[in-house]
Amino acid sequence: MKIASRAIDFRSFIVMDVLERASVLERQGQDIIHLEVGEPDFDTPQCIKEAGMKAIMKGKTHYTHSQGIPELREAICRHYMEKYAVNVSPEQIIVTSGTSPALLLIFSTLLEQGDAIITSNPYYPCYPNIINYIGGNCVFVNTKEDDGFQFRPEEVAKKINSHTKGILINSPSNPVGNLLSADRMKRIADLGTYIISDEIYHGLVYEGEVHTILEYTDKAFVLNGFSKHYAMTGWRLGYVIAPKEFVRPMQKMQQNFFISASSVSQWAGLAALSEAEEDVDRMRTIFDQRRQYIVKRLKELGFGISIDPVGAFYVLANAKHFSNNSYELAFEILEKVGVGVAPGIDFGSNAEGYLRFSYANSLNNITEALQRIEQFLNNR
Repeated sequence: MKIASRAIDFRSFIVMDVLERASVLERQGQDIIHLEVGEPDFDTPQCIKEAGMKAIMKGKTHYTHSQGIPELREAICRHYMEKYAVNVSPEQIIVTSGTSPALLLIFSTLLEQGDAIITSNPYYPCYPNIINYIGGNCVFVNTKEDDGFQFRPEEVAKKINSHTKGILINSPSNPVGNLLSADRMKRIADLGTYIISDEIYHGLVYEGEVHTILEYTDKAFVLNGFSKHYAMTGWRLGYVIAPKEFVRPMQKMQQNFFISASSVSQWAGLAALSEAEEDVDRMRTIFDQRRQYIVKRLKELGFGISIDPVGAFYVLANAKHFSNNSYELAFEILEKVGVGVAPGIDFGSNAEGYLRFSYANSLNNITEALQRIEQFLNNR
C-alpha cells in the first residue's frame, strides 16, 4: 500500500508532539506543568454553557444553514460595527468549526497550484502546512526581535510578484504576542493584494489599540472565533468574513467538507457575543497579571525579550544563550523538570533558538514552572 505523498510530507505540529509526550509522562506519574499549549485554563463562562444546554433541550441539534445560523452572523456584524465601526453583511460570513477549517476554505478558494501567500517568519505552524497541502507556496519575510517581530511593509513589498495571491497577517500574533501597528497594517493593505487577517486573539490585548484589516481595505479575509477570547476551545467555533465574490465558492466547499458548524456551539457563540463581556473582562485582567509576571521572571532567568508582548497569551523568549537547538532544549526541560514549553523551530527558521511560553495557565503553576526551569538551568 502506497501512502499519498502529501500525507507523508505533511509536517507535524511540534507543540502537539510536546503535549503528547507530556501526556505519556503524566500517565507514568510525573507531574507536568503545561506552558506549551495555547488553551485558556478558564472554564467556559456560565452564560455560554447555559445557552448550549438550552439549545440541546430545545432540540436545536440539527444541521444549520451551511453559512451558520442567521442570528449568529448578524451578531458578528454588530460586533464589528460596535468595536471597529466597519460594516459587514451577514452574507459575507461563513461560520466554521474553528479557524483551521476557515483557513482551508480560504486557501482552497484563493489559490491555484503554485500561487503564493506571503507571511512572516516566525509564524503559526499551521499556516504553511495548510497552504502547501493545497498546492500553494508560502513566501516568508523574516522579522526582527528588536522590532517586536512586526512585519515591515517595505520588506513585504519586495516579495510581491506575479505569483502572489495574498498576504497573511496575525495581530495579536502567535507565537510572539505582538500587535501590528495601525500604520503598518494600513501600508500593507495599500500594497493592493488580498489580505488574510487572523484576528483570533482580538479581545486579548493589554496595551495599545487593536485594529481589524477591514478598517483599511475590503479586499480582505478575516478569521476570528471563540476559542481564545471566550475559553471555548472544545466548542470548535470560528468564522470567516470574506469578500462577497468568494462566499459562494467557499460555501460550496463548506457544504461538502463540513456541512455546517455545530448547531449547539453556534447558539452558545451567540450568547458569548451578547452576554459574556463581564466574564471576558475578568479573564483578560488575569491574563494581564500573568503576562507581567512571566515576562519579568523570564528576563530574570536570562531569557531575551527585547520588546514585551502586549496581546494573546504567549512570550517568545530568546534562549540562544542556553542552546541553539530549541527542539532538544524543549524536550530536555520536559523530561528533566516536567515543564512543557514550545520549541521555536516549530514557528519557523527565524524562531530557532527561541522558546515559546504560554501563560494560559494559573499564576501558581507558572510560578512553579519557572522555579523548576531555574533549577534546570542552574544544574545544566
